[in-house]
Amino acid sequence: MIVDCHTQIWDASVQLGRAAPTMMVQPVQADAVRHLQAVLPVDRAIVLAFKSRYLGAEIPNRFVAGYVQQNSKKLIGFAGIDPTERDWLEELRIAHEELGLKGVAVSPALQNYHPTDTRAMRLYEECQRRRMPIVFEQSHRNAAAKMEFAKPMLLDEVAREFPGLRIVVAHMGYPWVHETIVLLGKHAHVFADVASMLRHPFIAYGSLQSAFEYGVLERLLFGSDFPYRSPAACIEALYSINQITHGTNLPPIAREHLRGIVERDTLQLLGIEGKPAAPAAGGADHA
Repeated sequence: MIVDCHTQIWDASVQLGRAAPTMMVQPVQADAVRHLQAVLPVDRAIVLAFKSRYLGAEIPNRFVAGYVQQNSKKLIGFAGIDPTERDWLEELRIAHEELGLKGVAVSPALQNYHPTDTRAMRLYEECQRRRMPIVFEQSHRNAAAKMEFAKPMLLDEVAREFPGLRIVVAHMGYPWVHETIVLLGKHAHVFADVASMLRHPFIAYGSLQSAFEYGVLERLLFGSDFPYRSPAACIEALYSINQITHGTNLPPIAREHLRGIVERDTLQLLGIEGKPAAPAAGGADHA
């Protein structure tokens, strides 16, 4: 099964709030029609909603849920929840119980909060109780992003406090890829997606090679970062990653490992469908 775990849609740039100027530098078309065409090569795709009081941005949960419900055999929706808002608990309840959204997307950098803010910790606790995985969006390209809140190691306390919460660090935590890799090595319930990384072959190659050497390559999940890249283009880029090694002494990444990323059963790993896979023992000495 091929699962694209990182896609977004919107129907108007106003939904992006103050993030729009940066997110629209590269002309993109993020409407539902193009999204559905783009995800044809994959078996399932996760669609992320988003909300940020800080940016005045909202890709509404109901908007994403309505689209997902029309294509329920293909699509899975994640709610956009802003823990800095007073009504986040009710929004989460509605998203999960009424709209059928299966996970949550947050971005400390774009929502202007420290990852261990008391309000956010309550959200993580509720997500753990509801068995809803949570995606931490990095958004390092956004001019308004508070990068001091985006460092993956800030999630170490979150992972320690909530061992039953499945966590996905988007974009391998770029630019702090090695922090993410250490986090994966330490916590068996933490994963990372490769969304956006494959637009930069040398960075992607180095990141995947580091993950392999650290023994956490199996914790990487496939994601395209639609609308910025299509799943088909990302799959092709991933299988072509070893071109960077031609004519050099750089070691190639075995094709079976690349195929493992593409065909990983993300839905089972995150507990969205089927019985969650038992996590491998964490805390190994990777030094």
